[in-house]
Amino acid sequence: MTSYNYKLKHFIYTGIIFLVLCLLSYAVNAQDLALKLSMKDAASLALQHNRDIKTVQLGVDQSQQQIRIAQSMRLPTVAATGQVSHYFLQPAFFGFGSSGATDNIPYGRFGGKDQALAALSVVQPLYNPAAKASLAHARLLQEESRLQLTDKENEIASFVKLTYLQLLVLQERINLQKESLNRNKKALQDTRSLLTQGKALRVDTLRAYTSVKNLEPDLLKLSNAIEVNQLQLKVLIGLDSLKDILLTDSLTLPLPAENVPTEEAVFNEAKTKRADLKAVALQQDIYDQQIALARSANKPGVNLIGQYQLQTQATKFDYVNAFYPSTALIGAQVTVPIFNGHSIEAKIQQAKTGRQQAIIQTDNAYARLKVEVKQVVAALHETIARMQTRTTVKETAQLSYDIVQYRYAKGVASRLELTDAELALTAAQSNYLEAVYDYLSARIMLDRTTGWQAYQ
Repeated sequence: MTSYNYKLKHFIYTGIIFLVLCLLSYAVNAQDLALKLSMKDAASLALQHNRDIKTVQLGVDQSQQQIRIAQSMRLPTVAATGQVSHYFLQPAFFGFGSSGATDNIPYGRFGGKDQALAALSVVQPLYNPAAKASLAHARLLQEESRLQLTDKENEIASFVKLTYLQLLVLQERINLQKESLNRNKKALQDTRSLLTQGKALRVDTLRAYTSVKNLEPDLLKLSNAIEVNQLQLKVLIGLDSLKDILLTDSLTLPLPAENVPTEEAVFNEAKTKRADLKAVALQQDIYDQQIALARSANKPGVNLIGQYQLQTQATKFDYVNAFYPSTALIGAQVTVPIFNGHSIEAKIQQAKTGRQQAIIQTDNAYARLKVEVKQVVAALHETIARMQTRTTVKETAQLSYDIVQYRYAKGVASRLELTDAELALTAAQSNYLEAVYDYLSARIMLDRTTGWQAYQ
């Protein structure tokens, strides 16, 4: 029986060790399979796989095809025509012989009941008044699409950086929360030990226990926030939601003192670089070309035409033994518009109204830009000042906690003082992280406002 129990225990221990090794191996492999992602890599992946960017890229492709359509207005048009007909009676021709005393026009029937025709026609525009305006309009639309793509790339890249930064801050806050939880757990153990020795009150134990339990839901909340932000980051970079990611960047703490550009400098740089502002200003040129395109419909057009035709007639579908006479011609065709139901005037007026709208939209965009610039510059000043204050408060709170903890260990300070010092330290550390996040976010928004390409 003893030998059997020994073998059973040995088997169980071996199984447990094997299971632990398998779990460790799985954890290591999962860590290796996780996608290591820096902030720059995340922005680069977003440019390649983000669905919103791909949608705008398709718009650029559409504008390229519109240019080809406009260019085709100057190219020749070639058409081949074929026709086969069968008449149940021979075709009728009027005007033969004399009508006699009546006014009826005589006719006769002759020719083959089976007829065929083949023709090759060529039309070469010599002067198409709409061609130049259409091409210029299509190129402006393509430029607008490219500007929209650049703006969308910058917007998505900025959003990716903000999400990445928020994940780093959440990870740091979890670390701080765990440190606070460990301090409170240690304090709870010490209080229980002192209560057992009769050196502490029961209310101190209850207070320490409450502090520990209050911190545990905060950890769960932060963990859920990380999962949500990770999923959002995966969506932005076009990654499978089941794919694990590992952030390789760390939260770099910038120097609190930094030169902030003036509002005028930021405004002027934004006017020069912002793709969306350029797209708004481009609308006026687009409507100018629409006006020119509408006016071109009132101008005459000249085409060079040519045709080569084969025709035949046969009886009983005997096309093999039929004759195939050919006809060739070349000529010029002039088309002069006379009346079109006022549609051209309406299109011109419509384009002029659109141009007035574009002017108002441009002025409105610059007015909004001034507000945006003021907000961004003010946010930078405020976050820099707040970081300086939070740095001092964090250092003071750490020093205060160390002193109170030392006094508490010597029996001089109360448990309530230690709890207050720990809460002040946790709040100071959390507020400092928030200040760092707000400052870095303000820097990203400054780049977004000035039109600096955030994905570089």
